[in-house]
Amino acid sequence: MKPARKIALLVAALATLGACSNGTADEGDLGPLGALASVAGDVVASRGSRGDETPAAPPKSPAEAAVEALRVNPAPLIQAGFESLGRTQVMAMTGQNGAMRTYMTPAEEALILRNGMLIGTRGLGHDLSVAEPQTETLIRSGRSGNGKRVMRYFSGDGLERPLQFDCSVGAGPNPGVMVEDCTGHGLSFQNSYMGQGGQIAVSRQWIGPTLGYVTIQTLRP
Repeated sequence: MKPARKIALLVAALATLGACSNGTADEGDLGPLGALASVAGDVVASRGSRGDETPAAPPKSPAEAAVEALRVNPAPLIQAGFESLGRTQVMAMTGQNGAMRTYMTPAEEALILRNGMLIGTRGLGHDLSVAEPQTETLIRSGRSGNGKRVMRYFSGDGLERPLQFDCSVGAGPNPGVMVEDCTGHGLSFQNSYMGQGGQIAVSRQWIGPTLGYVTIQTLRP
């Protein structure tokens, strides 16, 4: 499939996930496509710098940045839209341990995924040390049910602080989308997942109280 066609399909999938959002006030002002539209092509633009005497290249759209990244980088790639930060970046895989993959930006900001499920973050501040979702099997199998989700965060003293949430999983309003609703500690959030070939290809997942949501789309498996 041509890169441009692939990106168009992924953007359409993100729109489908956006329709599943519960729209609560703590989700921030940007939806999945709003965050995606605010990108300045961080990865590709960083490759275009040649010194002070060279004019900066105009910002690339998210689709243009994704197509360029697919052309120049043979590694597995994702595009991540950080809603609270108002930016979207292409991230390349830098390490793999079994089903766990680490995707990183040139600034060494990282997402850790297990077959598309967000497991941790690094270098973003207020990082998610590790997520332990008991709902993962339900989400991947497309079944409804309930389960616990433990999210562990790095604190200022370097220790992990766990937050446990009660979650329910069910089919979303659009075909092929599974929705995970979680509550606990006075917080609530909703994750949306779209699977493809046993992987979570497109998703909108909650990182934590400070970083909020990230939309993740697979550019190259």
